[in-house]
Amino acid sequence: MDSKFSLLNQQILRCSECNLFKTRQHAVCGEGNTRSRVMMIAQAPGELEDAAGRMFVGPSGKIFHSLLTRAKIGAGEFYMTNLIKCYLPKCRRPAKHEIDQCSQHLEQEIKIIKPKLFIPLGFHATRYLLKKFDLRRPISKEYHTLFARLIEVGDQLIFPLRHPTALLFNTKKKVLMEKNYAMLRTILDTLG
Repeated sequence: MDSKFSLLNQQILRCSECNLFKTRQHAVCGEGNTRSRVMMIAQAPGELEDAAGRMFVGPSGKIFHSLLTRAKIGAGEFYMTNLIKCYLPKCRRPAKHEIDQCSQHLEQEIKIIKPKLFIPLGFHATRYLLKKFDLRRPISKEYHTLFARLIEVGDQLIFPLRHPTALLFNTKKKVLMEKNYAMLRTILDTLG
């Protein structure tokens, strides 16, 4: 399995399928437990992640790791990746063609991991998975109703969560997000 990831990561690091390769410092590959059947999918690397070539090292990373610690979730319990592997200039939203191009890498990661549980963080990752599994997608302003709801898709599960970045803009969501990440701990425990 690790050789498959090594080859895929080389492809990601050399990728020039869309124009984001012209403005990135580093494409950011997935990381974590490649033997886990749990896959966490964020949107895209931020500016500090682009500089470091690693996931969740910036301000949202501090929040992310704090949420995991509070919920007693270890980073070794899952594999994490991004929908988009390159920094989106000025942290803008990804364009459809960028998602279409970059999701080819995500699909390869999914084939290797074979997740039992998907944990999309935020709107774009959640929307991508709903579309992938041909599930009903709410209108944009109603996506928040999906957060912390377990969605069954055959023998797989999707548990959308707010992206940690949400707390950078609205600290009032902290208690709710801590509760939601605690729910994730319960789900992980039931998976065995």
